[in-house]
Amino acid sequence: MPDAQIIPIDGERDGPAADRSTPVVLRALDFVRRRLTGAYEVDEFGFDPEFTDTIVLAPLRPLFESWFRVELRGMENVPGEGGALLVANHSGTIAVDALMTQLAIHDHHPQHRHLRMLGADLVFETPFIGEIARKAGHTLACMPDAERLLFSDELVGVWPEGFKGIGKPFSERYKLQRFGRGGFVTAAVRTGRPIIPTAIVGAEEIYPILGNLPLAARLLGVPYFPLTPTFPWLGPLGMIPLPSKWIIAFGEPIRTDDLTDAAADDPMMVLELTDLVRERIQQSLYRLLVERESVFR
Repeated sequence: MPDAQIIPIDGERDGPAADRSTPVVLRALDFVRRRLTGAYEVDEFGFDPEFTDTIVLAPLRPLFESWFRVELRGMENVPGEGGALLVANHSGTIAVDALMTQLAIHDHHPQHRHLRMLGADLVFETPFIGEIARKAGHTLACMPDAERLLFSDELVGVWPEGFKGIGKPFSERYKLQRFGRGGFVTAAVRTGRPIIPTAIVGAEEIYPILGNLPLAARLLGVPYFPLTPTFPWLGPLGMIPLPSKWIIAFGEPIRTDDLTDAAADDPMMVLELTDLVRERIQQSLYRLLVERESVFR
């Protein structure tokens, strides 16, 4: 991967998201007025850009900038227009890494692009959370939805490790789990969109999983019930993430527009490309871990 551009986060954000000149109260009243009058737009997936910026992303900014102190690298590898598939490693007990990546691109990409993430069925089956996810532009991790978004020139994000990644024990930190059957590769090849391997360092340490209670997980209908140094021992306080130092690195895109449609139906080709994406992310993780001074600094 070529030398990556490092983007500091201390300065003010550029573009529409940075306009904070209007008093907070007036902006809030204007937002409520548009909600009540229906003066806002959503797309076929239910994506509501204004709701995303005002309700979903705004509370995450203090975490991003002050708690995790996220450092960004390789933002120039994220295209300013057109469809692309961002593929990243997954960790952290809950999907905070996906939210931080969405915020990073929205606030710090020159075009302030929205990352349309593909999520597990459980996300959209969960009351309230599923509705918020839809409004934030996300949809099921299925081939038809992925292809529709890519054909619509959207920037799409996928975390192919799924629950195996975010639920793995701390002893296996930064070791990529299996990438499923390569469905994301098939979607990229069929649409001719580039794949952007993305490595995230820092999420592994926010809720280190030391153990798991399978019985409790089955009773709650969730993939795992984590035991961390603070949860469930400290009750609600155990949900506060540890302030690890984060780095998100967007790798050089892997082109797919030179592949034929038949390649998407070739299991060997799909497997090889999946392994290539996985290997690039794993190698990037190793480099970033060596460069990071410490877990919390």
